[in-house]
Amino acid sequence: MRFMDLSAYRALWQTKGVAQLLASALIARLPVMATLVPVSFLAKDAAGNFGWAGVVAGAYSIGMAVGGPIWSRLADRRGGKWIVIGTGMAWSVVMTVLALLPFEWFRVMPVVSALAGAFVSPVTATLRAAWPRLVQGSGLRAVYALDATAQEVLFVVGPMLGAVMVSFASPRAGLLAAAAAAAVSIWWFGMQQQPAPKHDKETVRLTTPQLLWHRYRLPLILAFGFFVTSFSSVSLGIVAFADDHGNRLIAGVLETLWAVGSLVGGLVVGALPGRQRSYVWRRALLVSAGMLLCVFATGSTVALGIALMLSGLVLAPTVGALYERLGTMTPDSVRTEVFGWMGSGAMVGGAIGSAAGGFVVETFGVRYVWALAAGLALLATLSLLHIPPHEPAEVAVQEVPATA
Repeated sequence: MRFMDLSAYRALWQTKGVAQLLASALIARLPVMATLVPVSFLAKDAAGNFGWAGVVAGAYSIGMAVGGPIWSRLADRRGGKWIVIGTGMAWSVVMTVLALLPFEWFRVMPVVSALAGAFVSPVTATLRAAWPRLVQGSGLRAVYALDATAQEVLFVVGPMLGAVMVSFASPRAGLLAAAAAAAVSIWWFGMQQQPAPKHDKETVRLTTPQLLWHRYRLPLILAFGFFVTSFSSVSLGIVAFADDHGNRLIAGVLETLWAVGSLVGGLVVGALPGRQRSYVWRRALLVSAGMLLCVFATGSTVALGIALMLSGLVLAPTVGALYERLGTMTPDSVRTEVFGWMGSGAMVGGAIGSAAGGFVVETFGVRYVWALAAGLALLATLSLLHIPPHEPAEVAVQEVPATA
């Protein structure tokens, strides 16, 4: 029996447009990820405390949550090319303004940061909306798994690049470098976008309530929000664990082990033959079990590192399955918008997760952060129980009606 089928990846690379689109999207998203550390240090240097850095970061997240669905909806209506490029250029300009603000104007930073967040280019949403147009059959599951896996690389490499710029230059230099890199890379990604599909009278046009209030799409978006809330609380728990052990370097090591586990899991699942029905709730349940395993591994750094790597094995496969199910169950005319709303849910979930994780650490202790994460992952599992499975390639599933 063949457990791995690398031909799925070979077929993806041979599919016209896939490799270039994925590569340009990764490079376009990297500068945005790299700004997280420089922005925090710039705000801290200006105001003198990390509390202000949290305010500035929170304003950025709010801007992203508001702007994401708007740009995604426009991309569906008018095509992604100039929406992606226009917002990318605007983000670079606003981020340059933030970098050059005099420290005496630090009270203006949250406003500028929120504006920058609102202009974050919908690279992720347009990328995930494009996959069903380029890839069909079993390759669709593979490309979404590969997409989710690549995102793990961004979470590791992006902040690291930002930290390097801060260490060897300055927060201002880090932001200016990211702004310049984003202008070039987002332009490249934007030029890969296909023209807006021509819509006739029979094209499904959904209002935002119709798009979201759906028996499959809403649970998928909620599940993703629960997962991001869970993961954000874990990230804070990792920092608290490292602080308790008196060595902040431990946090970087544990985060890397977690991401490596997810990277390996995503690559393996993407290469599976896909000859069986795949229920996303089963993968979600494994995420919850992995978080629960970490509760009993906080006695030592080595044990927690192993537990995090094992729990990470199912993260990218589960997130990739969420992307695939949501993309399959959304009409092409509104697919970019629905991924925009999924991104907004992630922003809200991340903010809640960090706050909830901090409360749990202070009230109950570090190990109970993973209990919280397991509970949130279980809520995601319950919301996914009625989602139809991914069918084998031999039994193709028709797209779910938009009004179902």
